[in-house]
Amino acid sequence: MTCLHGRHIKPLLLAGLNGDNWRLADYVSRGGYEVFHRVLKEGISPDTIIAEITASSLRGRGGAAFPTGVKWGFMPKGAVGRKYLICNADESEPGTFKDKDILRYNPHSIIEGMLIAAYAMGIDAGYCYVHGEIWAEYERFEEAIREAREAGLIGKNLMGSEFSFELHAFHGFGAYVCGEETALLESMEGKRGYPRYRPPFPAEKGLYGQPTTINNVETLASVPFILRMGGKAYAALGKGMSGGTKIFSVSGDVEQPGNYEVPMGTSFADLLALAGGVRGGELKAVIPGGASSPVVPGHIMMQTAMDYEAVAQAGSMLGSGGVIVLNETRCMVAALLKLAAFFHAESCGQCTPCREGTGWMYRIIQGIRAGKGRPEDMALLDTVAGNIQGRTICALGDAAAMPVRSFLKHFREEFERHIQSGPCPACG
Repeated sequence: MTCLHGRHIKPLLLAGLNGDNWRLADYVSRGGYEVFHRVLKEGISPDTIIAEITASSLRGRGGAAFPTGVKWGFMPKGAVGRKYLICNADESEPGTFKDKDILRYNPHSIIEGMLIAAYAMGIDAGYCYVHGEIWAEYERFEEAIREAREAGLIGKNLMGSEFSFELHAFHGFGAYVCGEETALLESMEGKRGYPRYRPPFPAEKGLYGQPTTINNVETLASVPFILRMGGKAYAALGKGMSGGTKIFSVSGDVEQPGNYEVPMGTSFADLLALAGGVRGGELKAVIPGGASSPVVPGHIMMQTAMDYEAVAQAGSMLGSGGVIVLNETRCMVAALLKLAAFFHAESCGQCTPCREGTGWMYRIIQGIRAGKGRPEDMALLDTVAGNIQGRTICALGDAAAMPVRSFLKHFREEFERHIQSGPCPACG
């Protein structure tokens, strides 16, 4: 139970979890699968379920923030042949580790969410694509699937109904770009993880050319809770068009790094307090939505609420909810160099602006960090970022360019100082 300005908030996805109570019996004791049983027993219509999800203001928790109910509505009802539901568990955004905890501590919430989603969209086959660099969580999810199948929750004609659903786990290959949904599809088909041109969109032509819906782990795990309390009640937990609760992965210079589930619209100041406050100095800057989101100066973030609209107004995006806190001792040139190195290494190489531009940005920042920068490098760096942003098939190009432009915007004097005087003591 969390207390925010006198308001007691009980987490939904992370409530009462201790690492030893993740099995089917534990989940059932917490009310698990009650909603799915009710859906089948009462014959609740798919349209009613989608309407509740729409009313909840649930938006994709993987970073894109697309309204989930709207996305489900894209699935064609009269499609011939198989349709697929995929849970995107390819969590590889630096600073983000919430989905791993759901897989580890509450895997059956994902399965129930997938069952309900599949029922609502008329889907009979699903996959959970688990990031290739985590194995224990993959094995745990496989075990949860086995438990659910043995309990009659996965398979043919579930609970005597006409609804059938088969579910499998798929172990990914560890590439950051495979978190992009069409690159994920290519990976599942045994191809290199290159993002696809769109249209056609996955709802029209997805896995193996069939209609496919792809949702994030946290998104699907939220579905049973939404239907249990009602869409409007869930929306009321949050703020405006940012409904419900959100898990924020807080890391960096804080006393108590970890995952914190709070209502959408909670102030950053309150979230920071839950994480024990800043460690090692005063607050300098925050990356609020994972490594791909623009950096925001600390004094602005302290006046910002953690919802999609407020963070956008502050000049960044909520993204995956990976909150990286930087204290006053941090060199922003060194921090940006680490981000640039990551995006350069993870570019799939399909698009020339990203393949070449991420390398240019990394080398320019590396030169500035080493004290070998030139005054004209500032303009060149911004130009290269601008030539990447908006000019690639997927959003990885934007993810690489936006942090660069935001660091230059808010901390330009540090870059200029490195050019003029060489590396600073904080560079390490």
